[in-house]
Amino acid sequence: DKTGTVTQGVFEVVGIHHNEMENQKLLEYVALIEGRSTHPIAKSIVKAYGGSLDFDRVTDLKEISGQGVVALVDGIAVAAGNARLMDALLVPYISCHHPGTIVHVAIDHKYVGHILISDILKPTSKEAVKGLRAAGVKKLVMLTGDMETVARSVCEELGADDFCSDLLPEGKVEKVE
Repeated sequence: DKTGTVTQGVFEVVGIHHNEMENQKLLEYVALIEGRSTHPIAKSIVKAYGGSLDFDRVTDLKEISGQGVVALVDGIAVAAGNARLMDALLVPYISCHHPGTIVHVAIDHKYVGHILISDILKPTSKEAVKGLRAAGVKKLVMLTGDMETVARSVCEELGADDFCSDLLPEGKVEKVE
């Protein structure tokens, strides 16, 4: 598994792209609906926002497993998540060509941009792969919920043989079994 095993699991917002509103305002909306989550990606968005959050402004909060979060902020529909969420909500989005985790954002059912979040390898991960190979492991496959571009980038940096991306937790279990 990638996050927290071969990577540090400490995410950081590294960019906001194709945004239709001021960066801080976009981050505020997403931080409000992600702010109570303990997920590392949510924490990175709250940290990047940096301001105080009034969660009383948030209603009808729904986490959609493997997709993201939707809620009302001050009565306005806000959605933050991956491409599957945007597809489910019928919101056209702009793909990102940078490696990292992409959080697409829609406000009032209109795409307003995406947040690029990145994680880095643990300093010991490459050495661990070498150790596994020295111990006779013939094929190393990395499993991740991240999208393919992120998985490919980390797989290459790590020196693994292959990867399986876009997996939900139960999908990872299936791959291992």
